[in-house]
Amino acid sequence: MTDIDTAGMRQPETSVAGPETLPAPGRGPLGWLRRHRPLAVLATVCAIALGMAVWGQLAPKGDATPLSASNAGPEGARAVSEILGRHGVEVHKAGNFEAAMSALEAGSSPTLLLYDRSGILDEPRLLDLAAAAGRLVLVTPRLETLSALDSDIRQAGVVPDASPALVPGCSLPDAQAAGDISGESGFVYDGGVSCYRPSGSAAGLLAVSGDGRFSVLGSAEVLSNDGLDELGHAALALRTLGGSSDLVWYLPSLEDLDTFGSPQTLDDLAPDWVRYLGPWLIVVALTAIAWRGRRLGPLVFEPLPVVVKAVETAEGRARMYHDAHAVEQARDNLRAGTLARLAGKLRRGPGATAEHTIDAAARLLGRPSAEVRDLVNHHPRTEARLVAWAQELNNLEKEVSSR
Repeated sequence: MTDIDTAGMRQPETSVAGPETLPAPGRGPLGWLRRHRPLAVLATVCAIALGMAVWGQLAPKGDATPLSASNAGPEGARAVSEILGRHGVEVHKAGNFEAAMSALEAGSSPTLLLYDRSGILDEPRLLDLAAAAGRLVLVTPRLETLSALDSDIRQAGVVPDASPALVPGCSLPDAQAAGDISGESGFVYDGGVSCYRPSGSAAGLLAVSGDGRFSVLGSAEVLSNDGLDELGHAALALRTLGGSSDLVWYLPSLEDLDTFGSPQTLDDLAPDWVRYLGPWLIVVALTAIAWRGRRLGPLVFEPLPVVVKAVETAEGRARMYHDAHAVEQARDNLRAGTLARLAGKLRRGPGATAEHTIDAAARLLGRPSAEVRDLVNHHPRTEARLVAWAQELNNLEKEVSSR
């Protein structure tokens, strides 16, 4: 047998790897989340809620302008705008004065709905709108607006609360076809042909000029989404605004404010006599200070010359209780006074309770505690019984004092 030199043989290579480095269990982000799972869930919920709140504040909101043709809320007028559009009237929503003028100039004898509740437009722009419009419908216009348009229609007050529903009362075909409307929170106007007049008034909720170019409606509720289905509101709104194929719906906003002119200062707004008001107020103030500041001498504190005796106070209160028939109040005062005096005579101290005082008095007199307790806690129902019970309490105090 041949010896094999194992020393010359090639041994297979063996790789020795060091220990693999693994993350320790419970460490890292996942481990922290497992250990603080409730806190992580709470933080996630709070983050989602905060994100939704921020999104709700930053998200674009719908039109909320009163009487806007795009506002679907109760105060908006989207419903009447949609109905007019379905009946062949093209409604142009103007966002500013330039857009309103462009729409009026592009239309064929268009109707302009103007609701300038804040009085933003000045006289030149109002006259330009009136000249470009074939017919002008004003909703609750201000005095300045009517004066600038130089129409024969003027403000005449508000609709009385006693007139919730108003009848047409005129010969206008639109009012006759619409019938009754609501007069709640409305304004009345005088001049031209007035319709929907409250009882005893010559002014009405709807006023139309003699040539028919100006119509004034004194209630925004007639056109609003919330009140369109009441009484004859829908008929009056459609017949008033649907007279032409083009309707320009214009609600002036802050964008239409005239910011090019120099603003008036307080000196410009104040009347001429205000400049003399300041010195005059200074003179009046100095005179008042000198008048009220005079002193005849230091204050003297003197005791009152009248001394009210305790017996008089007790008798006065007794008469008041007697006049008011306050048996319970008198009983409580008599009981409290008796217990306070007994505690002092028995030397029980200021912290003694009613039960301790009653027990001490019973031991001193050699009587059962229940008997003394029933006497002290008795509830008289009549004034005669109250007087007798007061005498019994007085006898009890005398017995305690004699021991």
